[in-house]
Amino acid sequence: MKAARAVTQNYDDPLSCLEVTEVPVPEPAEGWVRVQVKAASLNQHDLWTLRGVGHDPKNIPITLGCDVAGVTEDGREVIGHPIIADPDAGAGDETLDPARRLFSEAHDGGFAEYMVMPARNLIDKPKHLSFAEAACLPVAWGTAFRMLFGRGQLKAGDRILVQGASGGVASALIALAAAAGLRVYTTTRFGAEDAETKIAYAKELGAHHVFDSGARLPERVDAVLETVGSATWAHSLRCLRPGGAVIIAGATTGGDVSAELNRVFYQQLQVIGSTGSTLAESQAMARFVEDNKLVPRVHREIPLEKIHEGFQQMLDGDLIGKIVVTF
Repeated sequence: MKAARAVTQNYDDPLSCLEVTEVPVPEPAEGWVRVQVKAASLNQHDLWTLRGVGHDPKNIPITLGCDVAGVTEDGREVIGHPIIADPDAGAGDETLDPARRLFSEAHDGGFAEYMVMPARNLIDKPKHLSFAEAACLPVAWGTAFRMLFGRGQLKAGDRILVQGASGGVASALIALAAAAGLRVYTTTRFGAEDAETKIAYAKELGAHHVFDSGARLPERVDAVLETVGSATWAHSLRCLRPGGAVIIAGATTGGDVSAELNRVFYQQLQVIGSTGSTLAESQAMARFVEDNKLVPRVHREIPLEKIHEGFQQMLDGDLIGKIVVTF
């Protein structure tokens, strides 16, 4: 079968490290199942692997792809909970297992005609979604669901700010929060060439208002959802009501920030880290998506042979929504 694999790592030229090649059809170990992959979406995690950031080189070569939708051998349509971990090793929370791994970190991922995964990782695909749409869910939407309802414990009527209007996790946050009855503010750079497109997209997702990055909000919010990092951190703290929380699951512009400890202790702010999602949270996310008929945005579907072209489009930033490999 054909698979897209990281065969080496190079920070400056990541796509030179990616090859589409023939590999054997995998055989499932005890407790694992084989899935015929129908769709797998491109993720920034794949590019970090190719760059050699956060991925042990001893696990190269490896098949990439951590966002997967497919069909089991008994005909079940599924998405794959993307984290392989032991809940007991994380005191009941698998995201706290020090040995946790995403698909494509220590085990081959989904850019292949078939993959294997633990049976516990199978989640029923929301029925209203195509396989391409469903393949957008596992990492970004699972992360967003945990940020909002797991770590954040947010509820209908709460006011939130999502920093950045069009990223994968940010767009999932807007859609999930709006569907759950939260008041959603978000930001984007009004001076960017594609600002109007991003503003329209955020409103389509359910944002109540879109502000220029760094702008003063009409009210302070209960929580700020952060994946941007240093470029927005000071603004995030200023936007919180006393006792509010920043829930952070990423730092794409860097993690070296001023903690502003005087503001944190005087206003009794909370800083809450969040990583991935548990199986229970991923299952709840999939049910929530189905119940509310939410649909992730697919920017483009491509065959496996055009995966280099898809990743180049990601690097260029010329997209809104996900690029998905379909089989």
